[in-house]
Amino acid sequence: MALFGKKKEQPAALCCDGCAGCTPQNMEKAEAAKSEGPSVKILGSGCAKCNALEAATKTALERLGMDTLIDHVTDFAKIAAYGVMTTPALVVDGKVVSYGKVLKPDEVAKILAKIRG
Repeated sequence: MALFGKKKEQPAALCCDGCAGCTPQNMEKAEAAKSEGPSVKILGSGCAKCNALEAATKTALERLGMDTLIDHVTDFAKIAAYGVMTTPALVVDGKVVSYGKVLKPDEVAKILAKIRG
């Protein structure tokens, strides 16, 4: 005897409660994008804070003498695939190392030096 009826089943591949951009195909593309391309990524919509983090990251890379491309990801499905809900975020070698704040060039340099050795 069911008093409240059956629960609706949610597809496991979705990043959230079924927003319009979260289809299994988009999630597959986002997962593939995590392992491809540049090894330093900025996740964010392109706002002033996201652009400031990108500029700080460029400065830090120049100081360390690293010739690495920076990819600015603005697609929310791809951002959600990283598990990031607060932008801007910094991703190095596929791992989220910072999110929700704008880092200074010195802070980015410390993170890069620690990860890359």
